[in-house]
Amino acid sequence: MTALKPAETEHRGAGAEAEPGDVGRPRPAEGRARARRRLGPGTPIPAGFLIGPLLLLGIWFLGSAQGWIDPRFLPAPWTIAQTAAELISSGRLGADLLVSAQRFAIGLVFGVAAGVALALVSGLSRIGEAIVDGPVQIKRSIPNLALLPLLLLWFGIDERMKIITIALGVLIPIYIHTHNGLRSIDSRYAELSETVRLGHGAFIGRVILPGALPGFLLGMRFAVTSAWLSLVVVEQVNATNGIGYMMQLAGSYGQTDVIIVGLVLYGLLGLISDGIVRIVQRRALSWRRTLED
Repeated sequence: MTALKPAETEHRGAGAEAEPGDVGRPRPAEGRARARRRLGPGTPIPAGFLIGPLLLLGIWFLGSAQGWIDPRFLPAPWTIAQTAAELISSGRLGADLLVSAQRFAIGLVFGVAAGVALALVSGLSRIGEAIVDGPVQIKRSIPNLALLPLLLLWFGIDERMKIITIALGVLIPIYIHTHNGLRSIDSRYAELSETVRLGHGAFIGRVILPGALPGFLLGMRFAVTSAWLSLVVVEQVNATNGIGYMMQLAGSYGQTDVIIVGLVLYGLLGLISDGIVRIVQRRALSWRRTLED
């Protein structure tokens, strides 16, 4: 009996009897699925990003319980939890957290808006790229900490300096990744838009912005981290409130447990922010098939 060709095998009914030569032979679709599972990282783990932090927390618990960690340098987790509860009950932690969250949100919004605008100017025009890209790359090589003395002279110690510092930290990753996303759009989409005679506005809305979305969302993951890092810096320079100010004041009095509470809070806020962006990224880019899927 003559064996069926692969194309014929795919079109056979689900209940059709297999030919002797087909026994044990994977169909093309099954072979591709197996190859994808074999080459990919495996099945997604629900809340898998929490495993690493929980593992570190477990090591911290064990080390403190066994006396391997000197409490003068790193207090035990239960001591940190007690200190955090006292700060919350006194209202101090809540007030400082609210101020820090406001600074983070405002700086993030301004930084994202500026980064996207500059990326569009640079990504859609060679003249715009010649004007914008150089200064942005120069700023990229200058850390925010080096700009603080100049920003203090220009804007003083009020909220403007803090917001601008955070926005400058956010602008760079947004610009870099959005610009790269714009320049990575397949030229065939531009040719297709010309064929169907899309207007300039429709071309930007239907081709440019969706094509740059993966790069923008990747930049957002770096941007939220950069925003928290910049916030740590500005809140420890002539600040009178915020989590960073609380940590600086605790350092003056040797309160290691309060400093650790601030660090843990910064870490949790950064982890939550990145998790939110990852969820948005996964849902907004559900049309893509990647090894993560």
